[in-house]
Amino acid sequence: MAEEQEVFLTPLENYLKVGLHIGTKFRTKYMAPFIYKVRPDGLAVLNVKKIDERIEIAAKFLAQYDTKDILVVCRRENGWAGAKLFHKLTGIPVIAGRYRPGLLTNPALEDFKEIKILFVTDPWPDKNAVMDAVRTGIPVVACCDTNNESNYVDLVVPCNNKGKKSLGLMFYLLGKEYMKARGTIKSEEELSIPLEEFIKED
Repeated sequence: MAEEQEVFLTPLENYLKVGLHIGTKFRTKYMAPFIYKVRPDGLAVLNVKKIDERIEIAAKFLAQYDTKDILVVCRRENGWAGAKLFHKLTGIPVIAGRYRPGLLTNPALEDFKEIKILFVTDPWPDKNAVMDAVRTGIPVVACCDTNNESNYVDLVVPCNNKGKKSLGLMFYLLGKEYMKARGTIKSEEELSIPLEEFIKED
């Protein structure tokens, strides 16, 4: 197992500690390929290796774009702290809270945004942003739990997208790998915000 742990973006215990792999009791056909098992209490458990792989793929995909060309949208309050730290770390714009419909499609809006890629923490509460991106042909990367549908998602990042700590770890890893892929940092030690900040209690 030690050898396998080395290939993860963070030690396996970090994933387990924040429950990034613990899904819901609801499972959609879209998420079936990412589900490892169903616990006796009915909760679906996501495959940690697939979570890890997808975070890395998503970070490398995002790294093809400048920070100004990416937008992160997070309606779910549990993700706000992680999303804001992600913004501080990377400089990528974040909307933590309500997304204003038309922000990506209506140039008449004073805060109209022209972006090349959208990242959302949950395609259901963030559906207005997802649909705006679809209308304008912008690729969508989304964190999806076992109960999510991914009809309009171009790249699924399977994870527990309900928990504050799990979203915190996801944003930390995404930020770290984005910066590494962009050549901004070479190792975790160079990050201005440590992992502890992303997964701390209130």
